[in-house]
Order: sequence, then C-alpha cells, then structure tokens
Amino acid sequence: MNKEYWDAKYKNNATGWDLGEVSPAIKTYIDTLKNKNISILIPGCGNSYEAEYLLKYDFTNVSLIDIAPTLVENLRLKFNNNPNIKIVLGDFFEHEGKYDLIIEQTFFCALLPIMRLNYVLKMHQLLSNNGKLVGLLFNRIFEGGPPFGGNKEEYNQFFSSHFDILKMELSQNSIAPRANSELFIELQKKA
Repeated sequence: MNKEYWDAKYKNNATGWDLGEVSPAIKTYIDTLKNKNISILIPGCGNSYEAEYLLKYDFTNVSLIDIAPTLVENLRLKFNNNPNIKIVLGDFFEHEGKYDLIIEQTFFCALLPIMRLNYVLKMHQLLSNNGKLVGLLFNRIFEGGPPFGGNKEEYNQFFSSHFDILKMELSQNSIAPRANSELFIELQKKA
C-alpha cells in the first residue's frame, strides 16, 4: 500500500472506511480531555473528522499526517490555514516529533500486518513521556485487505512490551456496522 495506492483512493472517492463523522468512542474520549494545549497527532488521518472535533472544542496543537497528496491538499483547503493545526504530507514512519496523544482511527488496520511491530516502535518513539495512544482497532479478521484485522491477544503481544495497556476492550459505542467488532484502546508509553 504505497502513496499511489492511497492517493488513487482519494482521487476516486473510494473511501468506504470513511464514517463521515468522528467515531463515537473517540469522541467520548476527547470529551474527557481537560488540557486543550496537549500535542496531538492523527496519523493516516483521512478526512480528519477527529481534527475538526478537536478544533471545535478549542484544542490548539493538532497535527495530521498522511501519505496521499490529493487528501492533504483537500485538508489544507478544509482547514484554511487554521493556526491550531499542522498538516503534513509524508510517511508516518519517517515523521519526527513528540506528542502527548496519538489518535488511532483506521491507520493500524490499513498497514500490512508485517509492519505492525514497526508501527508499535514508531508510536513509542513519537510519544512524549507518559504519552498515550488512543483509538480503535478491529477485533475481527478480514479476507484480503486492507483493512487487516486481528484480535486482542495478538495486539497485546505487539503492544505490551512498549506500552502499559490501560484499556483494550470491546467498544461499547461503535457505529452500527462495526458493533462488536472494534476494540477501544488506551495505551500509555512505558519509560
């Protein structure tokens, strides 16, 4: 899944994973955040409804990264030079920075499964001390892919050496088509 693959998806509006809104589980989590100045990254950000929601509630330090040029151009128009958001066209695995929170929404499942350990290591590197990786992972298997699914046991094996698993449980407020097939995760970087 390279830049051309993902760019073609956005050029052709072939974005079947796009909910058209913030996932309810992520919205519920965002609503618990008190500090509006924490640094937040949304990798493989897609149409970034999460970023819209964060900006609506006065968060001041939101970064988005995606590899698809068409999408990034659309986002730059959508967010119209808002000073509280940084939009990066680039490869997540080459990205540098430090973040208090990274929001996971359909990025992990879009990566080839052989990239999962690299994902875990990169997330750990990008998070500040006590930083958190929060979002949703699929709790089911897909034929072919993307998306690529998995299960709680597999995810525990990947994450537990680098993260304290604060939550990894069946999402109670997924959208109807994804009910009982998503795990909500709240993982804190280990020192």
